[in-house]
Amino acid sequence: MSNQEQDTVLEARGLSKSFSIVGAADLKVLNEVNLTLKESSSLSIRGDSGCGKTTLLNVIARLEPADKGTLFWGDRKIDAVSKPLATEASWRAKHIGVVYQSYYLIPELTVLENVLMSVRLSGLPITEYELRARELLEQMGVGNKSMQIPSKLSGGERQRVAIARALVNRPQVILADEPTGNLDERTGAEVMNLLLSSCTKEKTSLILVTHNPSFAQATDKTTSLKDGTLIYE
Repeated sequence: MSNQEQDTVLEARGLSKSFSIVGAADLKVLNEVNLTLKESSSLSIRGDSGCGKTTLLNVIARLEPADKGTLFWGDRKIDAVSKPLATEASWRAKHIGVVYQSYYLIPELTVLENVLMSVRLSGLPITEYELRARELLEQMGVGNKSMQIPSKLSGGERQRVAIARALVNRPQVILADEPTGNLDERTGAEVMNLLLSSCTKEKTSLILVTHNPSFAQATDKTTSLKDGTLIYE
């Protein structure tokens, strides 16, 4: 295997996806999308609202199937058309971290318990990862909030917790869907710096969906999703 092949952590080939609309033609949101992500690299995706950016991340994460195409999670080849399998959940929890715009923290759990939830899902030993979870919360500036519940946190603090949760398993890839969309400009910039620094410190690769042009330009590669096709800028 060549060095070029070895440092590819995620690849999508020919991903297509349509949605059925009653009384109208199918809406095609992804049309033969190709994407390659290298180790410790970052890629941004921009595009109009509703153009399919979130759908693309969901297909890449195998949260929903494609109509056509193939995925490579590292050296693991996956038929993207197949229905997502329960057996994939553990692998995904170990290797792919997801940061959502709406945080999706579990309200009944403490901050620390929320961060450790991805450890539980991946089947890794909680005791071995608790120290790392606490260290990540410190790095994110919310170490003193570990025993609080999410409702007691600000939006920026919740997003920092969500990033810690995404990083705790040392994933190869982070998929971040508008992670700064609900934040003010200053807090959004801080969250972006945390995500980008993880590429260096954690050797993690990042796919960032964003409407913010300055955040997009901060990534190694910038793309736009238009008419279902990913255009490299």
